[in-house]
Amino acid sequence: MKINKYSMLWLMPLLLVMIIAGCDDRVSVVSPPIVTTPTVSSTNPVDLAPSVAFNSKLTATFSESMDSLTITTATFTLMQGTSFVSGTVSYTNKIAMFTPTSALQPDTKYTATITTGAKNLKGISLAANYVWSFTTAASSVTYTVALSSNPSAGGTTNGAGTFGTGSSVTVTATPAAGYLFVNWTEAGIAVSTSANYNFDIKSDRTLVANFALPSAQYTIVLSSNPSIGGTTSGGGTFNTGSSVTVTATPNTGYTFTNWTENGIAVSTNTNYQFSLIQNRTLVANFALVTGKYTVALSSLPVAGGNTSGDGSFDSGTLVTITATANAGYTFTNWTENFVEVSTLANYSFTISGNRSLVANFTASGAGPSPVNLGSVGDFAVIAGSGVSNIGFSTLYGDVGAFPTATIDGFPPGVVVGTLYMTADPIVETAKTDLTTAYNDAQGRSLNAISLPGQLGGLTLAPGLYVNSSTSGISGTGPNGILTLDAGGDPNATWIFKMGSTLITDAGTSIVLAGGAKWENIFWSVGTSATLGTNSIFYGNILADQSITLTTGASLRGRALTRIGAVTLDASIVDKR
Repeated sequence: MKINKYSMLWLMPLLLVMIIAGCDDRVSVVSPPIVTTPTVSSTNPVDLAPSVAFNSKLTATFSESMDSLTITTATFTLMQGTSFVSGTVSYTNKIAMFTPTSALQPDTKYTATITTGAKNLKGISLAANYVWSFTTAASSVTYTVALSSNPSAGGTTNGAGTFGTGSSVTVTATPAAGYLFVNWTEAGIAVSTSANYNFDIKSDRTLVANFALPSAQYTIVLSSNPSIGGTTSGGGTFNTGSSVTVTATPNTGYTFTNWTENGIAVSTNTNYQFSLIQNRTLVANFALVTGKYTVALSSLPVAGGNTSGDGSFDSGTLVTITATANAGYTFTNWTENFVEVSTLANYSFTISGNRSLVANFTASGAGPSPVNLGSVGDFAVIAGSGVSNIGFSTLYGDVGAFPTATIDGFPPGVVVGTLYMTADPIVETAKTDLTTAYNDAQGRSLNAISLPGQLGGLTLAPGLYVNSSTSGISGTGPNGILTLDAGGDPNATWIFKMGSTLITDAGTSIVLAGGAKWENIFWSVGTSATLGTNSIFYGNILADQSITLTTGASLRGRALTRIGAVTLDASIVDKR
């Protein structure tokens, strides 16, 4: 068989396909990954670099990109000896930078480290810590230490001179015979009690070695500026070398500024401590606190007088307040928080804080002369147009009405006295005397005192009180109590004259103090009077129109009306 060369061209590929198809196992070849370990390729400054600038920033360049989260102050450190240097770390473009917080020390060796905590982007760490060191340049800045002795005969000093910045300096004080070393001071302030005083120099120093005789005593004299600004303590006579503390305490409205001596500030501490080696004359300086303060004024009793001068004032202002007594009263004193602060009616002071002052007044007499009731004084209740009662009222004294002699509700009401059921001439005469007494009270005006509309919470001295409209007692607790204080005078008299009504709220009361008597209390009412439920009242009520005692009201005195009726509801009227 003849095979031509063209037949071979397709036969070879066919055989290759058959061979591959007949293979059961397939083999693939995978190249192993290339693993690299990051390194530090360079640093600035380089290892063992000399004369590095004080303000240098350190850099480390890596062989590949690093994970910035692993380049921190924990993995990039700088040390001076065994001490870490504080600073910040940043990373960008394969370069880590350490920036010291403050300038490096001169002529000092530092060691920098990149730890194995630094990793590349694949999480692979440095193979080992990378460490290098360098030395900073010597300082070209120098400072001077000047020394002196106080007193000059007390001893000698050495160690003065000129030194490079940061140098360790030791100065020595040697006392002369008969003297003791006390301390080193600078600008009057103690800096060391060691005769050998060591420090790192960072500025010019002017130091004084203080010496003293062992047996000497010195005096401290203290004062305040201004004198009203505050007080001082701690002055006196002390042995040489004593540790002394003087204290400045500002008054209200002032603040402490400093201690000065010969016009030079020596301390800003309120408690200034020092070793005494000479006489001292110290001044505690105070400054006025700026701001505004309020003066609030009141009168006790309210009826006793008036006050003026209250308001808001700048701190340090001279304030004058005035108390003016009403007729029948005299000014007693000014008090604050119940403590007497002045007996002058015109009280002046420099304000340095809020003030709340009370002008106290005292009744200057027994008040007006009593109102003469005449024969109506025998009656507990008298009316112009009848007496009406509900419930178990009890009346101690005579009861009557004229010209309308209508008396209802007895019983159940009880009268302990004479009950006039008709228009008896005795009642008529009593009514005439009532009109005379009423007109007398309404006509009083001498030394009249203005009567407030609300009497609850007040304490009133004897006197003639006038209100052209309505007065009464309202409120609860202390605000529902009117106190009448006789001040120990058994003849003390009160006349309350009002143009319209007298009204007391439920549960209110009158309290008698200082020997006050209900017989000497007169309520002259222009129209009608109403005593509230369960209220307690004292005095003689002379009303032009009507009087009503509501349920449970108690009157120690008399209920007397010229024209209208008297109405009772389980009430008590007692003129005994």
